[in-house]
Amino acid sequence: MACTEAEWLQWLPRAVGEHRYALQAGAARVRLEEGELRLQWQVQPPRVIALMRLPRLRVSFVFVQVGEVARQAFMQRFDLYTQRGGG
Repeated sequence: MACTEAEWLQWLPRAVGEHRYALQAGAARVRLEEGELRLQWQVQPPRVIALMRLPRLRVSFVFVQVGEVARQAFMQRFDLYTQRGGG
């Protein structure tokens, strides 16, 4: 993701909505239905394109015991809250 860890942590509460979550260093667990989403992130070196520098955060999503419909609904909301402007 093209964001800093600080930005990611600001987005996270709104992105998970009403779902309960717990933060740890570089990780979070989000309760979904009878299962959970396990998030892990790691700061990466910035992407440099000419004079532009984009922050990078490697994020992994692991859904455990979450149905396909619930997963898609959650990710649709999550994506909307973590997208940057553009077209």
